[in-house]
Amino acid sequence: MANRTRPIRIEFCVSDYEHRLIKNKMAQLGTQNMGAYLRKMAIDGYIIKVDYTEQKKLAAAVSRAAANINHICRRINQTGHFYAEDVADLKARQAEIWQLLKQCQKEEISP
Repeated sequence: MANRTRPIRIEFCVSDYEHRLIKNKMAQLGTQNMGAYLRKMAIDGYIIKVDYTEQKKLAAAVSRAAANINHICRRINQTGHFYAEDVADLKARQAEIWQLLKQCQKEEISP
């Protein structure tokens, strides 16, 4: 052990599912040496972190619009009438969604 080029041992546990995933990725690369594969991934691998803030805002806006549409449809079915305020509210929700979409598109296009 004194002559090892890598004397420090690192251990971690995985589930059966995680073990199968690691084995599948190793097979895709054509390697059978798990130690070499894990060492390479730990040193040279990278993590992609995605910020979903804008998508969550957009999803919330769409959800609010859908809730308003359902509310208005129930009222129309019950009373047979719709109101100008309902149309204005739906237009405002639609404008909010379009604004969020434009903002997302602008951020994707500009560096």
